[in-house]
Amino acid sequence: MRLAIIGIGYVGLVHGTIMSSQGHKVICVDINKDKIEKLKKGEIPIYEPELESILKVSLKKGSIEFTTNLKEAVEKSEVIFIAVGTPPLENGEADLSYVLKCSKEIAEYMNGYKVIVTKSTVPVGTGDLITEEIKKINKNLDFDVVSNPEFLREGNAVNDSLNPDRVIIGVENERSRKIMENIYSCYEIKGIPIVFTNRRTSEMIKYASNAFLAVKISYINELALLAEKVGANIEKIAEGMGLDKRISPKFLECGPGYGGSCFPKDTKALVKIGNSVGEEMNVIKAAILANDLQKEKLVKKIVEKMEGVDRKVVSVLGLSFKPETDDTREAPSIEIIKKLYEKGAKIKTYCPKGIPEAKLRLNGIDIEYSKNEEDCCKDSDAIILVTEWNQFKNLNLSKIKKIMKDNFFFDLRNVYSKNSKIRGEFKYYPIGRE
Repeated sequence: MRLAIIGIGYVGLVHGTIMSSQGHKVICVDINKDKIEKLKKGEIPIYEPELESILKVSLKKGSIEFTTNLKEAVEKSEVIFIAVGTPPLENGEADLSYVLKCSKEIAEYMNGYKVIVTKSTVPVGTGDLITEEIKKINKNLDFDVVSNPEFLREGNAVNDSLNPDRVIIGVENERSRKIMENIYSCYEIKGIPIVFTNRRTSEMIKYASNAFLAVKISYINELALLAEKVGANIEKIAEGMGLDKRISPKFLECGPGYGGSCFPKDTKALVKIGNSVGEEMNVIKAAILANDLQKEKLVKKIVEKMEGVDRKVVSVLGLSFKPETDDTREAPSIEIIKKLYEKGAKIKTYCPKGIPEAKLRLNGIDIEYSKNEEDCCKDSDAIILVTEWNQFKNLNLSKIKKIMKDNFFFDLRNVYSKNSKIRGEFKYYPIGRE
């Protein structure tokens, strides 16, 4: 089919690229001219494994193109995916201004029946708002609005797009349902569940899924803090819990808290949706609070164990909110660095991919950005392992100890918790166990 993707950020670029690899003809639209020119050459603006190679194949085949011409894209396409940003407002609500502006522009250029699909994460009822905005332009336009939320994990987005756990599609009539079935027919052949529901239910599934996972993360992190104080082992607790098929072991790894572009934004947005209809989302509120406190409690632990950090050199390994991405949005590392800096620590840091973006978020803070992990740890009083990149899982511990001033090692991901040698080399502090 002929598809248009409007908004070539993380979601739009991944979705457009994968759709083009599945036999569809895709036009990707963005207002950023520099980005479009680079994408025409196969240069992607984000770090996402395998994405660039797939894009280059599609460009060579001619199944994908990039443009700033929205009018042309709308006129040539049967289905138009809206993938523009919905950043949080100060009060936690999702900012729909880009979505609604995009909807109006689509309406101005429509030249026949179109299916307009929200791929962006949007609150319940957004499909109705889009419908209203389009009808304001021309009430006689023939179109349908569909909800099709994404469930991509950064660092694993290509596989998640090609082999999703499920595809959620919210439609209001049979006409648009058949078109969406056509788009995702290749997934049905693979046996991937395609769940059709009404539009509002589809919109809520996205928020409900992310909020549940955030609750699970906050829960295990709180248990980890308790386990330390009562002499229990959080890893064994998680193992014992995860063997219960009703619970499963996924998202039971304790750490410094969740981050990224989805969980923080979506949990707050769901709370605001609840407030708007008079329903208190108490469980989700507790998860948000626990996540915020997690960083504070870990910094407090670091300061106490080191008997203060003033004028001491602290090496932070990992800036991105998770491995295999350059995304530092709401990353625990950013908040931890800020809090330690406020307490007088001298910060050195290294991340395989997260440094460029982190520099923007840590602007104004005097930080030494290192060229590799050993350079980062040199002359340091303490190591804080925040993000579990693979290269941090095989550090030359003996060598690193020799080049450090002191030997504190705070393992916020329990990467080395089962390494019997590390406690002989360092003053080692994992999470949720001795």
